[in-house]
Amino acid sequence: MVSRKDFSDWCAGTLQTALFKDYAPNGLQVEGKAYIGKIATSVTASKAAIDFAVEQKADLLLVHHGMFWKSEPPTVTGWKKERIAALLDNDINMAAYHLPLDAHPELGNNAQLAEKLGFTVERRFGEQNLLNSGSLKQVRTLGALAAHIEAVLQRKPAVVGDLNREIRKVAWCSGGAQGFFQTAIDEGVDLYLTGEISEAQYHLANETGTAFISAGHHATERYGVRALGEAAAAAFGLEVCHFDENNPA
Repeated sequence: MVSRKDFSDWCAGTLQTALFKDYAPNGLQVEGKAYIGKIATSVTASKAAIDFAVEQKADLLLVHHGMFWKSEPPTVTGWKKERIAALLDNDINMAAYHLPLDAHPELGNNAQLAEKLGFTVERRFGEQNLLNSGSLKQVRTLGALAAHIEAVLQRKPAVVGDLNREIRKVAWCSGGAQGFFQTAIDEGVDLYLTGEISEAQYHLANETGTAFISAGHHATERYGVRALGEAAAAAFGLEVCHFDENNPA
């Protein structure tokens, strides 16, 4: 068992949350019981994830996407009320770590994604060091790499570029980071990989010759919260269980 405060302090220190400017609160978002013996992890604090935490008798739900964002109304109504009520009724804590969990050099979404896909991390760059660049451990054509990504992430990616081109140097940022494509182009990479694509990236890829892959927001962010949960469980001797959803976005 660990106190809620000690758990929160450990996460804040491990992820260095104070160093980040974020558009969501990092840390405890919903307060439950004072002591934690079992944690459940999920990419998002969805109602399905909360129901899983209840079923598993978890004391804390640890997520990447919490329930409070600067772009949303601050009111607690509708779906948000239902989620929060389920947590409070069962005395379950909910803690969320957003950009700090993307960026952590070992536990973060970008680091974990690189490990899964066989990328060697050589540099962190861009806004708040949220982008990574490096090389493929095994050189592949764009088409072969796209097939590899689909096999690993179990989601068909959107691909823009010459499928026969050899890819050696890559940049990546998990989640909805398509807006950083120009930053990746300036890095001189062959390919930029992220979780989402907007209309503009198609044209940038074709006009600059830098290939673009969108592999899914959820799919590219599955692994950081799992790694954080496992690390916390090891640090405090906790039970940990993981929830995943078939989110096509």
